Amino acid sequence: MQFEVYCDETMPDLFTSSKRRGRYLMIGSIWIPAKLRNEVKEKIWVLRKTHNTWGEIKWTKVSSARLPFYFDVIDLFESYGMDLRFRCIAVDSEQVDMHWHDNDEELGFYKFYYQMLHHWILDFNEYRIFCDTKTNRDPARLAMLKRCLDAANISSRISSIQALPSRHLVLMQMCDLLLGAASSRMNKTLKPSSAKEAVVKRLESHLDLDAEQICPTYRSARKFNVFQIRLQGGW
Repeated sequence: MQFEVYCDETMPDLFTSSKRRGRYLMIGSIWIPAKLRNEVKEKIWVLRKTHNTWGEIKWTKVSSARLPFYFDVIDLFESYGMDLRFRCIAVDSEQVDMHWHDNDEELGFYKFYYQMLHHWILDFNEYRIFCDTKTNRDPARLAMLKRCLDAANISSRISSIQALPSRHLVLMQMCDLLLGAASSRMNKTLKPSSAKEAVVKRLESHLDLDAEQICPTYRSARKFNVFQIRLQGGW
């Protein structure tokens, strides 16, 4: 079966900045059967037309005026059940030791990217992976990521990993929205009674959560998976 994966990240500067806006660097992904891509895109276009909202879908653009539109995008994500899934990795910047990444923050970032993707790649499937455009010091990072995924998943096929601007990929924009919601809970940045809190609560009302709010999930969570990686060892 053919799948497409649309990825985005939030707070990527946590490894390098001395002025941290949060604790967790997060990398997220939308997973969808390739045959459903055009159908979902068409439904989002209908929502845009209904709400007369034509700008890029982004967490930073959530506002009271656009709340009905963003509610409908969240509801659309839910409506596809297991045919439209979200997974993200949360990396505690306070625990990251760059010694394990040759003191290379960019290398460390892509190692975590690998961890986010690898565990959801299943045997006998084909995957096309789309990443948001990012300026890398080493232009071969995505090629290396693909080689590592190929080597670790010999019974599946990674047909391509491409970097494209999010403004061209509406499913990457949906990923941005869901990742922003997860990051706001993990980094505790939500303002009470704000439009963003309303969007997060709308999402949480759809999810089968052990807690009332988005938080790290078990590996078995398939619709909305938040993988908080353990960097200090242990069981």
